[in-house]
Amino acid sequence: MAYELSKLRNIGISAHIDSGKTTLTERILFFCEKIHAIHEVRGKDGVGATMDSMELEKERGITIASAATSVQWKDTPINIIDTPGHVDFTIEVERSLRVLDGGILVLCSVAGVQSQSITVDRQLKRYNVPRIAFVNKCDRTGANPYRVKDQLIDKLNLNAVMVQIPIGLEEKHEGVVDLIEMKAYYFDADERHGVRVEEIPADLVAEAQEKREVLLDAVSMFDDEIMEKIMEGEDVPSDKINAAIRKGVLALELCPVFVGSAYKNKGVQSLLDGVTKFLPCPTDVKNVALDLDNNEEEVTLISDDNKKTVALGFKLEDGQFGQLTYVRVYQGMLKKGAELVNIRTQKKFKIGRLVRMHSNNMEDITEAQSGDIVALFGIECASGDTFCHPDLNYSMTSMHVPEPVISLSIEPVDKKASDKMAKALNRFTKEDPTFRTFVDKESNQTIIQGMGELHLEVYIERMKREYGAVVETGAPQVAYRETITTSAEFNYTHKKQSGGSGQYGRVAGIMEPLEGANYEFVNQIKGGVIPTEYIPSCDKGFQSSMDKGLLIGFPVQNIKMTINDGQYHQVDSSDMAFQIAARGAFKEAYMKANPCILEPIMKVSLEGPSEFQGSLFGLVNQRRGMILGSTEEGNNCVVEAEVPLSEMFGFSTVLRSSTQGKAEFTMEVAKYGKVPNSISEELMKKYQEEKKAGN
Repeated sequence: MAYELSKLRNIGISAHIDSGKTTLTERILFFCEKIHAIHEVRGKDGVGATMDSMELEKERGITIASAATSVQWKDTPINIIDTPGHVDFTIEVERSLRVLDGGILVLCSVAGVQSQSITVDRQLKRYNVPRIAFVNKCDRTGANPYRVKDQLIDKLNLNAVMVQIPIGLEEKHEGVVDLIEMKAYYFDADERHGVRVEEIPADLVAEAQEKREVLLDAVSMFDDEIMEKIMEGEDVPSDKINAAIRKGVLALELCPVFVGSAYKNKGVQSLLDGVTKFLPCPTDVKNVALDLDNNEEEVTLISDDNKKTVALGFKLEDGQFGQLTYVRVYQGMLKKGAELVNIRTQKKFKIGRLVRMHSNNMEDITEAQSGDIVALFGIECASGDTFCHPDLNYSMTSMHVPEPVISLSIEPVDKKASDKMAKALNRFTKEDPTFRTFVDKESNQTIIQGMGELHLEVYIERMKREYGAVVETGAPQVAYRETITTSAEFNYTHKKQSGGSGQYGRVAGIMEPLEGANYEFVNQIKGGVIPTEYIPSCDKGFQSSMDKGLLIGFPVQNIKMTINDGQYHQVDSSDMAFQIAARGAFKEAYMKANPCILEPIMKVSLEGPSEFQGSLFGLVNQRRGMILGSTEEGNNCVVEAEVPLSEMFGFSTVLRSSTQGKAEFTMEVAKYGKVPNSISEELMKKYQEEKKAGN
């Protein structure tokens, strides 16, 4: 099915947990005639929302994996990616944003801008994604879309402006007034296209006029003609306003705000109209690749079917028919049978089966146009690989992948589970770059690492359900780090004389703390006291020492090593000798440089009824937390704090029991901070005991 590129929209829906993203997507599918009945996220019919295809998602009522689907609204094809809201699944959000052209930021009209909305907005900004906002749940008690619009301005620094106002709120919410057309839209629930257009109710005319003036004032910044018309008191035609809003949105300088209630089917159709009017098509967005043959110079990709193909594999899924790779085509076309190269591995492959996805159903297609999002079958690749025409050697810049902060040991219950576990881990690590696994050399245990307790919990549950691998888990482990606080000199000689050729190498210099980078090596050797060929050996020795600190055996970070003196032996010096000398020098200096232990500090946001504010403060203080601030909105309070991750295990249970289940929290990594002395002594003692036991 060919279509004009200017009509295509690639959009994502992102928001705080429970703002109604998946519900909104479900309505969009219904109104675009993709599904014939609406199912709820926590529905009683046991079907679950269409986009939550995983059993686990249906049970928990949360979205874990972003699902892609394509719909047609009027004459506009739209690719929609539904993204998760939980911080633990950040990579899913990052992945989707990398390939989107525009986004819908969904907010709850009662809760407003919440901690996760801020994170999501930061991600949208990182990838320069133009967005429109949808204030959902206007039918709920306490709904106040105007307050949410003000929060978008205050908390997210967005130039938010209402393009609609609600007709009635809470249980009286009937429809919206469009401030561009100055018409009232009523949404009749039983009708698929039941939008009744009527005149604005008399009691809302004055308010609509006032809000329209605010809108015109905001859009006049993007069109001088509108400004002139306002000055002369003339009426501004709606197509002019639409063009100016679009210009502002594409420049990332305007955020139009829509209102409605997805659950009650109100406002979804006009939001879809907003997507087609204001969000960019693939040609409106500048996409660049790096030319690997030309010193990684930036090349602008052009959404043109006749150019040579460049596409990005942004997500992998292991379906029942084998590995499925979601691909965004940036330039050229994908055709069945065509040959492409995976730039990372430099391997050629032929496109066998090409499909368009709809949640977990698919339709086979023979070609995909530039700008489209489709899926390929049976390609050997990893998340974030670039696929190009054999003549090109371009790489799309990679995604931002955060470091994991928590680890768990897992033990299969029997041999059968062991094989299944290996299979599952192999797949999960390919699918999700923030989920990592390795075997600890000393304890011989399999360790999994991730972004939080929920993240690892979900993968353990998926192992059991999808692979039948039952595993036992150890206590969660925090990803500590070690570093130094002062400078120290080293002067270390390694010599071994015992029959045959010996080993000799002397390394001297200084070890210093380093800001803003993990490791730096400086060579200040003069006069060849260490031959040039052994300098990389010293660097290698230092780097291998950083894998495991001497305090508690965790990786060392933020260290600068400078070598300025040394000695070698004509016969006995070797690459190995200097590596060992460097390792000895590192140990010698490390213990003199006041080493300390660092721990991940989490940015925690607690939300709950104001009556529990004291309890929330107490919970933070008991956990070595630092309260950054608290705000009260209506009967709700939000406490922002920084708390060490090691104190946050099992926190959700404690939080629920101390607030009658009414409070919730989200957390993400903020920084690494120094561990208090009493705790670092405990950690060191435990490490020494484990070492002894290991021997």
